[in-house]
Amino acid sequence: MTPTSPNPTPPDGNLFADLPSDLGEECFQTILNKAGVRVERIVSRGHTSPAEGWWDQTQHEWILVLQGSGVLLFADGREITLSPGDYLYIPARDQHKVVATDPDQETIWLAVFW
Repeated sequence: MTPTSPNPTPPDGNLFADLPSDLGEECFQTILNKAGVRVERIVSRGHTSPAEGWWDQTQHEWILVLQGSGVLLFADGREITLSPGDYLYIPARDQHKVVATDPDQETIWLAVFW
């Protein structure tokens, strides 16, 4: 008998398919979670991080904007605007937050954590 993997490979899909119809809250969907690597699709529409506090993650993050736009603010004062095709590496513990996403269309992010 072959052991079952706790994180089986997901079926094929399309990152632009099955977008949530109600974006009252930002949508986080895990696409893959294997061997210390997690891939997420994030869908935003005018969403931002809470005004107080910072993301202070223990994992490295690489993000890519597929559609829409987003603005990230870092604790050191850097502000980076990302548009379709733009990607960014965020080292672990580099405090940051999302201060804007496109309010007129979905912003679709692909995020890889390790």
